[in-house]
Amino acid sequence: MIGPKYFASLVLGIFDSHFLTGKIVDFSNADVAVDHYHRYNEDIQLMKDMGMDAYRFSIAWSRIFPYGSGEINQAGVDHYNNLINALLAKGIEPYVTLYHWDLPQALEDKYNGWLNPQIINDFATYAETCFQKFGDRVKNWITFNEPHTFAVQGYDVGLQAPGRCSILLHLFCRSGNSAREPYIVAHNVLLSHATVTDIYRKKYKSKQSGSVGISFDVIWFEPATNSTEDIEAAQRAQDFQLGWFVEPLIFGDYPKSMRSRVGSRLPEFSKSEAARLKGSLDFVGINYYTTFYARHNSSSVIGVLLNDSVADSGAITLPFKDGKAIGDKANSIWLYIVPQGIRNLMNYIKQKYGNPLILITENGMDDANSPMISIKDALKDEKRIKYHNDHLMNLLAAIKEDGCNVRGYFVWSLLDNWEWAAGYTSRFGLYFVDYNDKLKRYPKDSVHWFKNFLTSN
Repeated sequence: MIGPKYFASLVLGIFDSHFLTGKIVDFSNADVAVDHYHRYNEDIQLMKDMGMDAYRFSIAWSRIFPYGSGEINQAGVDHYNNLINALLAKGIEPYVTLYHWDLPQALEDKYNGWLNPQIINDFATYAETCFQKFGDRVKNWITFNEPHTFAVQGYDVGLQAPGRCSILLHLFCRSGNSAREPYIVAHNVLLSHATVTDIYRKKYKSKQSGSVGISFDVIWFEPATNSTEDIEAAQRAQDFQLGWFVEPLIFGDYPKSMRSRVGSRLPEFSKSEAARLKGSLDFVGINYYTTFYARHNSSSVIGVLLNDSVADSGAITLPFKDGKAIGDKANSIWLYIVPQGIRNLMNYIKQKYGNPLILITENGMDDANSPMISIKDALKDEKRIKYHNDHLMNLLAAIKEDGCNVRGYFVWSLLDNWEWAAGYTSRFGLYFVDYNDKLKRYPKDSVHWFKNFLTSN
């Protein structure tokens, strides 16, 4: 959880600069957010009271290396040591994400961040430092959270940091190349992951006995019709989302559909890189929220206007068909509730990728943050309870009936929080945070439901 900005010597990250672009819906920033930095003991007690046995959080690269590399910031190391120790003292296992979109601004300024292969070495140094400082207690590492999201949102459509794109004839971003940069970023991310996993396995795994994975954002895609064109479009949509990142880590290269459609714009892996990539994950993290329809794109208009990775897929993905939504809508414009999608996705991964170990690293829904809704009413979140119940039942069926290798489930999120481009307009938390009264936490009805669920299961 981002914030506070001014403690533990946190120097600017790329989202600090992005706050000033006007692309955050409510023009907010995350300088304080929910102040988990100071209130982690209180929040850990909330977890303990619920019966949680694991907590996923991210380390801010800038808190360890304020300028991306060089001198280590001891205050940042101390903070994460304190957080990890406090979790373990309450019997809660830390699952630690090394990168959740918070690149040090210094590296963006120095060599354009993820667009430059130099970042592979800098990320490896940062990750190894975390293994050295925290690995005696942290046994589950996630190198990247949703690399597809920050490659596309940051370098294709420009909605998230660093806000680069060339779609709509460069009307939306000052700089960028949507047809090339997302693929370069993804390539460097994948090589960074493989490098870090290799370091961990060779130098730390025998002593620390931990595992290294990566978390992917995955929408499940249903063909809009039974036509061959739409069935193939749904597969391409998945290739350009999950396949883009997971196939190099399992098979050593990008999906064939990407190779054929993107051509020379899609970087090549050397033989040694492919060998390092293949098998470089101990588990697959899946962030599932929703399902869309996929339809074949037979028009050239989208390709002309966008000329990007979205157009390259040749698929149009929407949550509507014939004017009807695919499911009940949450608050976010993209989040429609389709619990069956998570079971379909688990079976797809099992069949296509050899039934790897899966952790559901995010699953949740949001309500609107509206001044018209009283706290009392906001705590009555029956819709969220149904969302999690139905998704968990589908996961149970995927495990028990279908034989899918799913071993864990994390809710997004414990607390209402600052939600990236959505700012404070969405509330995903099990706990309501009162932004107008000292960030007080109030349990929603879903907290009581989860406590009962965890106790009885």
